[in-house]
Amino acid sequence: MSTHDFIAIGLGPYNLGLACLTAPITELDGVFLEARPEFDWHPGMLLASTRLQTPFIADLVTLADPTSPYSFLNYLKESGRLYPFYIRESFFPLRREYNDYCRWAAGKLDSIRFGQQVTSVEYADGGYTVRATVAASGEPVEYRARHLVLGTGTPPYLPPACAKLGGDLIHNTHYLEHRDALRTKRSITVVGSGQSAAEIYHDLLGDLDAHGYQLNWVTRSPRFFPLEYTKLTLEMTSPDYVDYFHGLPEATRYRLESEQKNLFKGINSDLINDIFDLLYARSLDGPVRTRLLTNTELTSAAYDASTGSYRLGLRHVEQERDFTLDTEGLVLATGYHYRVPDFLEPVRDRIRWDGHGRFDVARNYTVDHAGREIFLQNAGTHTHSITSPDLGMGPYRNSWIIRELTGREHYPIEKSIAFQEFGAPAGAGA
Repeated sequence: MSTHDFIAIGLGPYNLGLACLTAPITELDGVFLEARPEFDWHPGMLLASTRLQTPFIADLVTLADPTSPYSFLNYLKESGRLYPFYIRESFFPLRREYNDYCRWAAGKLDSIRFGQQVTSVEYADGGYTVRATVAASGEPVEYRARHLVLGTGTPPYLPPACAKLGGDLIHNTHYLEHRDALRTKRSITVVGSGQSAAEIYHDLLGDLDAHGYQLNWVTRSPRFFPLEYTKLTLEMTSPDYVDYFHGLPEATRYRLESEQKNLFKGINSDLINDIFDLLYARSLDGPVRTRLLTNTELTSAAYDASTGSYRLGLRHVEQERDFTLDTEGLVLATGYHYRVPDFLEPVRDRIRWDGHGRFDVARNYTVDHAGREIFLQNAGTHTHSITSPDLGMGPYRNSWIIRELTGREHYPIEKSIAFQEFGAPAGAGA
């Protein structure tokens, strides 16, 4: 069996970007394994008019290599849509458009193996053996490499109250495939605080009059937080801030991770305004059949099969008051939580873990004790801050990984770009 330089497991935008950036590097031999039959990025949320929260320049490659043939602009050119995109005068691609761009890039690469579910990873004789199953045939396959790149993504998170609940509740990741069925219900409740919850609420609000349901939006946030997109805040997605954040004590990093969620999980301000404008327009004809409940935490849930409805136990956090809400349709826009893949169990002792039982991710994005063998894509907000899930920082992280793999800086890596200083000035006295 030949030994690859690296095996990348999982094919989201970050590992796909790595595939694009390593394609022209002849001395690097890598293979990318993906369980799904094709690239599809959150297909349940590809609503017609929803857009990315990052501009087109934050594509798979441009911030590492502006000359790459895998850029979003080259995708537009080859698709015959460069001028329409230019005339549109918006930096932000539609989410469906971004997904199509990623599929276009994946179709140009011969290093990707779709339909291969990784089952185990083992280490011996200086290398990693990755075993997988071919979905179409059930055939076992085996690969060997000196390095691993983990990009398995984050699975949907269900609140404990709903983890074993019956009925036809859905997580937002499956929204589109169940939207028609939802519209037939007499009441729908969306639970969640971020962009996905807002997009689904806006989509259902637009159809409210046509279908006549009662529509509720429940969020434990004290208000509908907009994504902060001011320029000095955007400097926190920078090499400078990664250096600062990574050097903080673990307890401080975990506190900041919790406090900074709205910096990458907030709602587009224009979407918030669109929701208000739609509510205002609907209100001209009388009360709108909708409720927006802030400061409200989901504490329990029960499903009644005889009526096909849910009773939600809710608690107003600030007033410390409990109440219930009945609903037929339930959409949980409750986000995603990273889960360590089971296939890593045989090499668990080769991995560094922090005091909270999560990956102890080094500054160079490795998680192994040697600091040069296993790299992590995303899942590092506790070590690398809000830069971890930021699409624009994907090419930067991949440039680091490529430098570690090759021993040289194939793509120039920015060292400092921020005007502000995040820590105390060097040499400052007490």
